[in-house]
Amino acid sequence: MIARLSRVVPLVLLLAVAAGIIYLVVTYRHSPARAKEVLIAVFTWLCGVLSGFFALASVYAFFDGAPAVLDLTLSFLAVTLLGLALTRFANYRFLKHNPSYRKKRLPSTTKHRWPWGK
Repeated sequence: MIARLSRVVPLVLLLAVAAGIIYLVVTYRHSPARAKEVLIAVFTWLCGVLSGFFALASVYAFFDGAPAVLDLTLSFLAVTLLGLALTRFANYRFLKHNPSYRKKRLPSTTKHRWPWGK
């Protein structure tokens, strides 16, 4: 178990460094609340893409008969799915404490164009 976890440490460190850089840049340009919102959105997207990639790689390794690659891709898939679950939970908590960041519906408007309407 510890050997499997040690293989995903570089992925976790890379994600942590990317999160730190994104947070610092957006905090400098906007505000800490906006930085948290952007960080959650970016990591939700990134974990979703990585999960899809590692799932495809796991299926390919399974049908190719490569148990070592399958074990590695499944470990990475587990980490990205855990990251996806954590970012969704963080999004829930962020919106609970910052309700002004919820996406609100825009009011609809009707534009009349000449000669069909006034």
